Amino acid sequence: MNPDFEAASARAQQLRKEIEQHNISYYVLDDPTVDDFTYDSLMNELKAIEAEYPQLVTEDSPTKHVGGYALNTFEKVTHAVQMGSLQDVFSKTEICSFADKCREALGEAPLFTVEPKIDGLSVSLEYTNGEFTRGSTRGDGFVGEDVTANLKTIRSIPKKLREDIPFLEVRGEVYMPRKSFEEVVEQQELDGEKPFKNPRNAAAGSLRQKDPKITAKRKLDILIFNIQQIEGRELSSHRESLELLRELGFHVIDDTPVKTNEELTEQIDRIGNSRDSFPYDIDGAVVKIDSFALRDNLGATSKFPKWAAAYKYPPEEKETKLLSIEVNVGRTGAITPTAVFEPIQLAGTSVSRAVLHNQEFISEKDIRIGDTILVRKAGEIIPEVLRSVAHEEGSVPYRLPDVCPVCGTAAVRFEDEAALRCPNTECPAQQYRNIIHFCSKGAMNIDGMGPAVIKALLDKKLIETAADIYSLKAEDIAGLERMGEKSAANLINAIEESKNAPLDRVIFALGIRNIGAAAAKLLCAKFDSIDGIMNATEEDISEIDGFGGVMSSNAVKAFSEPHFIHLINRLKAAGVKMEYKKEVKDDRFAGLTFVLTGTLPTLKRDEAKKIIESFGGKASGSVSKKTDYVLAGEEAGSKLVKAQELGIKIISEEEFIKMTE
Repeated sequence: MNPDFEAASARAQQLRKEIEQHNISYYVLDDPTVDDFTYDSLMNELKAIEAEYPQLVTEDSPTKHVGGYALNTFEKVTHAVQMGSLQDVFSKTEICSFADKCREALGEAPLFTVEPKIDGLSVSLEYTNGEFTRGSTRGDGFVGEDVTANLKTIRSIPKKLREDIPFLEVRGEVYMPRKSFEEVVEQQELDGEKPFKNPRNAAAGSLRQKDPKITAKRKLDILIFNIQQIEGRELSSHRESLELLRELGFHVIDDTPVKTNEELTEQIDRIGNSRDSFPYDIDGAVVKIDSFALRDNLGATSKFPKWAAAYKYPPEEKETKLLSIEVNVGRTGAITPTAVFEPIQLAGTSVSRAVLHNQEFISEKDIRIGDTILVRKAGEIIPEVLRSVAHEEGSVPYRLPDVCPVCGTAAVRFEDEAALRCPNTECPAQQYRNIIHFCSKGAMNIDGMGPAVIKALLDKKLIETAADIYSLKAEDIAGLERMGEKSAANLINAIEESKNAPLDRVIFALGIRNIGAAAAKLLCAKFDSIDGIMNATEEDISEIDGFGGVMSSNAVKAFSEPHFIHLINRLKAAGVKMEYKKEVKDDRFAGLTFVLTGTLPTLKRDEAKKIIESFGGKASGSVSKKTDYVLAGEEAGSKLVKAQELGIKIISEEEFIKMTE
């Protein structure tokens, strides 16, 4: 067999698998793992291989279908008219070639329209006699999800049209305005939650909430760009249909008519140059033939129409001057450098900072203070420094300090890590972040004890460690800025209530490196009490399924440190519960391991874990061959993907509840 063909076949197989995984992450889980540029590069490589070797094309190739799938958490909707995707082009030459092919196939010069390509979630809206009756996601183009209740929370979607058209189905793009996105991310960070990566990710995650009240709080919006079906009216062109949609009360995409290739590229550039002025993110410009009759003449492939194409803008990159490098100390002592540069506009927001990760990153890219650097924000909310473009005369390579910038303790670098760390557990920077973690929702959940209050208490020396929280008096808190007697009383009540937190949350609150919420629960299930955990050896702990050598070692080291022992003794004395009780109803789940991922419709994760344990089962934090069930909810992440790869049974909350009846 031809070695070139064998290599192409192997590469095509690898690309299909990788692209499908990215499709699941992007379209289904709303958690993209690569930026658009990387994804498009993989897809183009696969297209090139399939073009050269047509015998390698498979029916299930990602080049032949839309990337989405319908999740099991919503009712499925079969689309009467396919919600297809568009063919992507990446250069002016390609978009002009697309227009030329249309002209050649039609034997005339048609009118085209150009409009912004919103980076959101595509949906269908159905109206019967002018009433909004159903809304659904695109899914795989043929079958989507019924999200009617959530779509009704979007104010710009008319619930009643201005004309009682017998039946109308339109297609639009749901998006989260940049301003709303910034507000949501800020709140997620304050709540200690994983923030959305970008507005598209946020819009998709918000629209798939089981509780419409949550969707309503996210302030989503929509732009309509197409009529899928209509009864009672005859329309001849796209522009005519958009005008009708405006008259009916829809928020409609702006379009511009063009005839020549010159006009076409000028409009694409005009949209690209004004990206910052839009209240939403765009990732391209859509070019369509205006006439419906001419569209019908051209037809469509199995994946996209032949009368439209999407020009994709390259990742936005800009040069700026690096003014300084700030060094910050995190909760675990990690010393992290941050680039501070002259503000630039990227993806519609002003950017002036980006994390530089570690010394290895800085040295590899030879980044120096005063340099002209290249920064991008491609598909992610967090900007990144790509490289140094030019050094200033006389500049010298940058080195991170050898000591902690906060407490002056000599920094260390562990053998298995790239990061520098401050080993001083009493470092003020670490104490502040440790206390924030201790009070967070997943830990002791002390409502009202946010970062601002904690900083004020530290500044006034009312607390130094987490244990000091339990010695606070109402008058101490009432004396803080913006805190009155009622707020103080509420906070004292929340502190008192936190003493009843289960032991696994206390362990998690202590902030031991590599010991998350799931690992803390496993420790408690094995040893029953804080004393049992503190007296356990590294060998004892390593016997726990899911614990590796690093986790076991970190746990033993933490519980043998004098300051840790002192902290735990003070928490004990304050009345914090240090025993772990498991209520076992029966043993129907005995020997079974469950993994939870995503947001469940009605149950909180902690509640689901308690149910599993009450029937003798185990809730693990990671998916492996030993996992029996994956309980998946909204915004499920990589755990769901791994479970699918391993063939592990995936269940919904409804199926889970039936198992407990």
